[in-house]
Amino acid sequence: MYAHTTAHHTGHPGYTTTMSCLPESAAHARALVRAALTTWGLEHLADDATTIVSELVANSVRHTGSYPIRVTITRPSANHIRVAVVDKTKRMPVVRHVDARDEGGRGLVVVRALAWRWGTDLLPWGKRVWGELRC
Repeated sequence: MYAHTTAHHTGHPGYTTTMSCLPESAAHARALVRAALTTWGLEHLADDATTIVSELVANSVRHTGSYPIRVTITRPSANHIRVAVVDKTKRMPVVRHVDARDEGGRGLVVVRALAWRWGTDLLPWGKRVWGELRC
């Protein structure tokens, strides 16, 4: 896994890595998110942010089969962070309505519950699904 750091207008670095679209990539994504939050002194956001990135990676693995995926964590402002997963499919995510008997399909429901806001950006080569947390 190769992690890349870039400077942003907020003065806080952003972190990104590209990884295989495999279930075990969620662990690497969580490690990246946790490291960034520790660097920024925002460890209190780690549980929610790592859950969000895990769900976004799982959705890419389950629904896109894309190779590779890109995971990013940025701090667009001093007041919030953004966790995102980019994959190479334009198939838009759908929040599913599930009941207690369903074994899956809750990923975006979890993201929506934890995030201050979330969304999807359509890109020329795929899409970016993201969740934001307030600092």
